[in-house]
Amino acid sequence: MRAFLATAEEGSLSAAARALGLTQPTLSRQVSGLEAELGVTLFERGRRSMDLTESGLALLEHVRAMGDAATRVSLAATGRSELIDGHVSITATEQFAIHYLPGAIERVRERAPGIEIEIIPANASLDIIRREADIAVRHARPEHGDLIAKRIGRTSAHLFGAAHYLDRIGRPSAPADLADADFIGFENQARLVETYNAMGIPVTRGHFRIYSASGSVILALIERGLGLGFVTRDIAATRPVLEEALPSLPPLEVPVWLVTHRELHTSRRIRVVFDTIAEFVSEN
Repeated sequence: MRAFLATAEEGSLSAAARALGLTQPTLSRQVSGLEAELGVTLFERGRRSMDLTESGLALLEHVRAMGDAATRVSLAATGRSELIDGHVSITATEQFAIHYLPGAIERVRERAPGIEIEIIPANASLDIIRREADIAVRHARPEHGDLIAKRIGRTSAHLFGAAHYLDRIGRPSAPADLADADFIGFENQARLVETYNAMGIPVTRGHFRIYSASGSVILALIERGLGLGFVTRDIAATRPVLEEALPSLPPLEVPVWLVTHRELHTSRRIRVVFDTIAEFVSEN
């Protein structure tokens, strides 16, 4: 059932195999075995995709319900555990994971050495509801009613570039002076263009010749002098080569929220990790 659900959601055997940590042949055998056991064809197999048949679509709703029920059982069981030892997974953006989490985890280790910590650096938000992580650091308050969110800090993002890059293009005195500059982008280029334009910087999609989903890669590209980009002030302070490109620009406010599921918040080990991260970030 897990193999079927992953294949349906990912759209291909190769993507589903990566999501489940299996080999593609193993996953294919599991899907074929389910079809043989049920006596129906669940997927139309293309060269690169797996499309659900009508039977597959009918089954999908029931399998998702089974998965949701299993997740709720897992959440309830974990939340009521009195054991402080065990596994806790934390997801955060790469830069937050690098800059803040080592110090916070060091403090967790001092208080509860039996807790096993998994750190999942990801700029895309993992799903706490579906137990893709136990604790998440996010920069927007989640709206789901089953999630508990605590604001633990705030920072701000400013437009930075390498000093030698600004030497080369000239230091701007107004947003319009950046019309010929290069910029480092994220995956969502359209949203970036809107953000820059709202600040008076006349950029188009063509200004973002280099982009990445990785915050660490973006930072390295800016340090190398390949373009300008937004960096939070606390991270920029650790990179002497960076210089704020236009200090008169208004900053982008970046709140820091710590999030977990309501059921998990009652688990002793998750509370220890949650509260320790909140304490450490608030102090730093």
